[in-house]
Amino acid sequence: MSKIGFIGVGVMGNPMAGHLQAGGHQLYLVRHRSPLPQELLDGGAVSCATAKVAAQQADIIITMLPDTPDVSHVLFAGEGVSEGLTPGKMVIDMSSISPIETKVFAEKINQLGCDYLDAPVSGGEVGAKAASLTIMVGGPEAAFEKAGSLFQLMGANITLVGDNGAGQTCKLANQIIVALTIEAVSEALLFASKAGVDPARVREALMGGFANSRILEVHGERMIKRSFDPGFRIELHQKDLNLALSGARSLGLSLPNTATAQELFNACAGQGWSKLDHSAMARALEQLANHTIS
Repeated sequence: MSKIGFIGVGVMGNPMAGHLQAGGHQLYLVRHRSPLPQELLDGGAVSCATAKVAAQQADIIITMLPDTPDVSHVLFAGEGVSEGLTPGKMVIDMSSISPIETKVFAEKINQLGCDYLDAPVSGGEVGAKAASLTIMVGGPEAAFEKAGSLFQLMGANITLVGDNGAGQTCKLANQIIVALTIEAVSEALLFASKAGVDPARVREALMGGFANSRILEVHGERMIKRSFDPGFRIELHQKDLNLALSGARSLGLSLPNTATAQELFNACAGQGWSKLDHSAMARALEQLANHTIS
């Protein structure tokens, strides 16, 4: 049994922490924005007043937070994780944040005699609940091996991509592919619908061919059924694409279709849809076409 500090038990973090608890690990929780889930507390998790207290009690600290500034604050602000660490402990950040800042965070934690892994995930709320997340890890191989049994409780596809920052870079690559595929599925179903062909039957046919994808399967159905309750919010995907585009600029790299996808998300946000599921990107294209997928 490990003693695990878990900070960020929201839509994704709650089921992830639940799997760790079900695996026999002791949790030390810190509230971040939302109240702590009662089911975790009822299961034996301990509520800690600060991140420092959680880090003092735990051997491994996991963060699952919305953005880079949140992780920075939780780790290094007053009463933060860094103040409670002692040599030999480990910090695992499973948020999706800046690869550049991740390298800085890792160096600061390493200077305290502790390991640092960046381990962002893909799979959304469904994957978090099913413990089927893809986990992309950056950091030392020895630390990765040490954390392996914890990752296996939360995910199904677990890969050590490279050194610190590599996990976050991989996640941004994932988000580029996801955004562009959502855009492609949106265009295809919109085209079929506008042409007078049933988009549900088009989707069914395409799922048996080379155009099949998880996004066609899941998000294509969302577009047809008009079900945009968030599994992964537009505003979070905007954040990830901002990181990808700023990283591309620093590399002297052009990502034209990523920029287009971001503009479609921006159009959605302008309509007040930023908290809808990212499959609602289709609504921006529908506005341009003056036609709804149906």
